[in-house]
Amino acid sequence: MSFPDRPLTAMIDVAAGPPDCMAYERAGGWEAVRRALKNLTPAEVVDTVTRSKLRGRGGAGFGTGQKWSFVPKEPASERRKYLIANADEMEPGTFKDRLLLEGNPLQLVEGMILAAYAIQAGHGIIFLRGEYHLACKRLDQAIAEARHEGWLGENILGSGFSFDIHVHSSAGRYICGEETALLTALEGRRATPRSKPPFPQTGGLWGTPSVVNNVETLCNLPHIITNGPEWFLALGTGTDGGTKLYGVSGRVCRPGTWELPIGTSLREIIEDHAGGMLPGYGLRALLPGGASTAFLDVTALDVAMDYGSVEKAGSRLGTGMAIILDDRTCPVGMIHNLEHFFAQESCGWCTPCRDGLPWVERLLMAIEAGTGEEEDLEQLDRHARMLGTPGRTFCAHAPGAMAPLASGLKLFREDFAEHITQHGCPLQHAARSLERGRDDQHSY
Repeated sequence: MSFPDRPLTAMIDVAAGPPDCMAYERAGGWEAVRRALKNLTPAEVVDTVTRSKLRGRGGAGFGTGQKWSFVPKEPASERRKYLIANADEMEPGTFKDRLLLEGNPLQLVEGMILAAYAIQAGHGIIFLRGEYHLACKRLDQAIAEARHEGWLGENILGSGFSFDIHVHSSAGRYICGEETALLTALEGRRATPRSKPPFPQTGGLWGTPSVVNNVETLCNLPHIITNGPEWFLALGTGTDGGTKLYGVSGRVCRPGTWELPIGTSLREIIEDHAGGMLPGYGLRALLPGGASTAFLDVTALDVAMDYGSVEKAGSRLGTGMAIILDDRTCPVGMIHNLEHFFAQESCGWCTPCRDGLPWVERLLMAIEAGTGEEEDLEQLDRHARMLGTPGRTFCAHAPGAMAPLASGLKLFREDFAEHITQHGCPLQHAARSLERGRDDQHSY
């Protein structure tokens, strides 16, 4: 498609709205489906995606082709299989998939056809965040157009392969971002994660082989099949291939989302694309990949935003959507806000998560309110260690919740201590003192 160095967002014009089927085809759309269904076997599609080194863009970063390779190889006509697009974008600070869903939904449709052909799934579901009303409307329209033009339905392009897509608007809950909880919710039950094995690739939705892929991951597929894995690899700056949607929220001049080569540095993303900090504010730290990643301080600005580099720096790439902590925002208050979210979004299945996260929230609330004690920091350290260790809880929700807390306790220890010794937030005390000074001036 146009602008091969920015394949995901090349056709997105927020003001004009998404392209229809004809405009999409004129720009090179559907070429990948034609090529795959007419010239490639499902195994060859899997091999192409594997060689591109496309990794899941939803946060975990698992190899996409490797994930597909675990699915049983029977044709779609012989065994029911499902492909699910995870569009339940509820990670705080993350809004990249909404851009793709609203800006070019046909790109997702084409990506799902390719993924379904690769794993031989006859049924596709888009599990959509319930609040994404505009995305839902545009997806329904795109699917209807694709079905009318013969890109979805029975015997696509005379290939013998049949596939259709249904949009499911979620009832909510952040835990649905965990793929097995998503599958449980689709079955009409409470969204709780499942024990593994069996893994979804062999026993997923209603016990059938199922693959769950993130929206951004699926949108890369048409470009990989059209241009080849070598082209995709060359777009990245390091060992990871392709581009990545990066975003910044917080007190910067231009908060937003940009498609950049994967491996672009934090400094370039924040200073060049987000325009740097607002006047009067300084950068103190940031969460590089959404709310469930560990804080990095200003010494990490030159870290490449790829999976390996961010992990070496002590955090995770996650969704690639950075949340800024400025020097006039209380880090304790920010962490308390995050832990409140994680506590209320726990599915409540396992005891450490169900009881531990609310206890962490109460401790932070007390420290913020000025009633905290020194022993509370020891309790927070213990919870961060116990809940943050993978394998001690049923899923990754609690370890993700502990990432900002554990790193925050290290980076902002003095702030926590000052909250206890000064019986409240020093920044709030300073603000109240300033306000009293202004009132005294007005009284004369």
